[in-house]
Amino acid sequence: MVLGFDRETMLDLTVNVIPLGILVFFIVAFAVANPFGWDNLISGLQFAIVIVTFVLLVVLTYYAGKAIQEAEGEMEVEPGESAAPVAAEGEGSGDEEPTT
Repeated sequence: MVLGFDRETMLDLTVNVIPLGILVFFIVAFAVANPFGWDNLISGLQFAIVIVTFVLLVVLTYYAGKAIQEAEGEMEVEPGESAAPVAAEGEGSGDEEPTT
């Protein structure tokens, strides 16, 4: 378990790995080979935008994982419970013939 997520949840969250990798690539690329030169204001804004986007995507991915984990837990059927939905009171079971 990574960060408390099971294997299926981690597979669901892998869709965010590519965007995170792209953001890391640009952070490293602009830090190592800055093609636009260095200006404190412009370069600072550039790094701030990319780093804040990276951090927000990491946070979003974590909370999405928690939501997926909770939804999977709610979908599991308890032992002894029926997997079929129970008809509400007053509704038929669907076995009656329609009236015309």
